[in-house]
Amino acid sequence: MKTRDIIVLVGVIGIVLMMVLPIPILLLDILLVINISVALLILLIAMNTREVLQFSIFPALLLITTLFRLALNVSTTKLILSKGEAGDVVRTFGEWVAQGHIAIGLVVFLILVVVQFIVITKGSERVAEVAARFTLDAMPGKQMAIDADLNAGLINEQQARERRQKIEREADFFGSMDGASKFVKGDAIASIVILIINLVGGFIIGMTVHGMSFSDSAANFSILSIGDGLVSQIPALLISTAAGLIVTRAGSDGNLADDMSEQMFAYPKLLYIVSGTITFLGVLTPIGLAATIPFAAVLAFSAYRMQQTMNKQQMADEQLVEEQEIEEVRSPESVINLLQVDPIEFEFGYGLIPLADAQQGGDLLDRIIMIRRQCALELGLVVPVIRIRDNIQLKPNEYIIKIKGNAVAKGELLLNHYLAMSPGYDDETVAGIETMEPAFGLPALWVDEAMKERAELAGYTVVDPPSVVATHLTEIVKKHAHELVGRQEAKSLVETVKEQYPALVDELIPNVLSIGDVQKVLAKLLREKISIRDLVSIFETLADYGTYTKDPDVLTEYVRQALARQITQQYTIPGETLQVITVGPSLEKKIAESIQQNEHGSYLAMDPGTTQHVYQRISEQMQRLLQMGYQPILLASPTVRMYVRQLMDRTMQDVPVLSYNELEPNVEIQSVGVVNV
Repeated sequence: MKTRDIIVLVGVIGIVLMMVLPIPILLLDILLVINISVALLILLIAMNTREVLQFSIFPALLLITTLFRLALNVSTTKLILSKGEAGDVVRTFGEWVAQGHIAIGLVVFLILVVVQFIVITKGSERVAEVAARFTLDAMPGKQMAIDADLNAGLINEQQARERRQKIEREADFFGSMDGASKFVKGDAIASIVILIINLVGGFIIGMTVHGMSFSDSAANFSILSIGDGLVSQIPALLISTAAGLIVTRAGSDGNLADDMSEQMFAYPKLLYIVSGTITFLGVLTPIGLAATIPFAAVLAFSAYRMQQTMNKQQMADEQLVEEQEIEEVRSPESVINLLQVDPIEFEFGYGLIPLADAQQGGDLLDRIIMIRRQCALELGLVVPVIRIRDNIQLKPNEYIIKIKGNAVAKGELLLNHYLAMSPGYDDETVAGIETMEPAFGLPALWVDEAMKERAELAGYTVVDPPSVVATHLTEIVKKHAHELVGRQEAKSLVETVKEQYPALVDELIPNVLSIGDVQKVLAKLLREKISIRDLVSIFETLADYGTYTKDPDVLTEYVRQALARQITQQYTIPGETLQVITVGPSLEKKIAESIQQNEHGSYLAMDPGTTQHVYQRISEQMQRLLQMGYQPILLASPTVRMYVRQLMDRTMQDVPVLSYNELEPNVEIQSVGVVNV
């Protein structure tokens, strides 16, 4: 055992022996002074602790100090009753408080007992009980929060273990405080009983044993009883106050002095109000200015100094922030922040600020939220946050849309007008500013409020500027959706599927395919506007065929065939015949002969003359289909579909290219044109 361990054991045993062994008066005086010093030290420690666990020994210390006080009470009682004396400390306290009047001393002692027993101890006991109950009730939620932070990677296993231990120790502490507060209550009751014993017993013993007169016995033993009660109750009051501070400051982050200075004196203007109130109290009441003006002046001066200090601190903080910003710009590390590129940006001129300003009625932010929801439903894509900012380098009514820092689209708006798109024929009675609809490139007119109703009656499609922007932004996001799905985004989608289908994901990744392979397939699907919302079917197909080939083009073809029902519903109308342009046998043969193989897979290598001829024939057939009012769709056999897609990507990217295996058997197909070479 260490030396300090032996000292503690001997001290506790000594406290118990004090109750039965006689103690010299000089040693008793020293022990009483030590009792007062320990109580004062405990109070100061309680005032300066920032967390309750920094003074976790307090419940046990409360028991030891209570036992120590009771042992001192027993020792002083034995000396008072046996010798009619209890040392200089006890007599000094009794004479100093009583000041020659026994009744005053008794009243002061009773007031101290009432304050400790009813006010401080009772309140501390209730607060400790409630704190213990709420701490225990909150433990499951805190444990779940720690587990969530651990799973998210915000903390490591060691930090999680330390936080759990801290929660358990806090619960144990408040539970111990709930029980330890009963010691102080019992000590107050014992002090009253001991006082009565000293008064009555001392009075009788003084006359019968020591031969004192009635008045001498009453005066001597009353002073000693009051002094004994005060010597024990003052340290008890200090420790009770410490217990109250410990349990009532559980939610504080600083010590008592810091919290008081930061919270009570954080509002200098309120001190002015208090100062004025005290001044009016001295003027309007008999209290007088002599008693109120000095304190009111101190409050007003304090408020003035506090306001000056806060202003200086605010200026210093602002200057520090500016210096930090300048330092960050000068530092080499600040260049790293410039490398960050937003996935999607929407920049606009100052004339279009009302679109994004909610105070001016702009609802662009709400529309962007709906765009992200729409893309999630239609494409299965989680669109990144769209950065919105004004750009003074643009024209007042101009806006641009950027994908990964590069402008991919732009347009102009007239906020006080409406965009009217022609139904296919022009109405000369509808007048406006000629323009092009930015999303689809259709001819349109900007019409004012007066012309809006006439345009609607003439069959024009009339939309407001926010709707124009929202439509344009939606189409751009759909067109470039494949660029927004990187490996990190693909991993997030995989983790989402893994929550419900862990066996599927564990088999697919990384045993069959890597995250990069899956990302390439998803990007190729989105490039042709095929929704990836049904990730389960996509992953099932990849798991089936990923063992045979790692070529993303081939895997994409298998996935498209697995999504036949979805693709059919996307391009067909129930009950109607699907009008298509088919790839003829000669063109399929030419494509098959032009396929080249390399270490990265297969690709189409057709000579330029043949390619130009194919483009011309496809364009002619598309014009025929458009004149008939149908959407151009190119239909090819499964073996050459992806090569026809490669051919179309160069000039006709928006034309869907389907294979026979991607359409449901019950779909009626009509070929309105054949492309041959």
